[in-house]
Amino acid sequence: MKSKVAYLGVFTALALIFSYVETLIPFHFGVPGMKLGLANLIIVIALYKMGFWEAFLLSIVRVLLTGFLFGNYFSIIYSLAGAFLSLLVMAGLKRARGFSVMGVSVGGGVFHNIGQLIVAMLVVETFSVIYYVPVLLIAGLVTGLLIGIAANEMLERLKNLKL
Repeated sequence: MKSKVAYLGVFTALALIFSYVETLIPFHFGVPGMKLGLANLIIVIALYKMGFWEAFLLSIVRVLLTGFLFGNYFSIIYSLAGAFLSLLVMAGLKRARGFSVMGVSVGGGVFHNIGQLIVAMLVVETFSVIYYVPVLLIAGLVTGLLIGIAANEMLERLKNLKL
């Protein structure tokens, strides 16, 4: 139990560092709020190495701390919606056992964007933001694949680590 808490602390610190580094990288494709999602690498690894509830806790803590440190109230709301839906989809795809780490990560990337889009529709009280869907699906696919490739490589290197 003590080692699990220690790993959660290390994973939280890594996710915060990745979130901070991401604020320093100009990664703009003309879509407001689009990011690579480097911190999601840690969430995917936690999902595979620790389990759903630990990844859920890590995700919530990461979103809240990142929002308070580098964002604002709205960024927290958008990120929580995206993180929650993303994690649910990733856990379901992982449980289905028919998907690789990359497939699970792509599902998470796509549904993270869908979760944020749902909140955007509620905030602006219009469905007109739906025109973002094609761009967000492509962005989620690409970023999810990149994070999935990195997570797969890290999980391969951490295969002997027992949490």
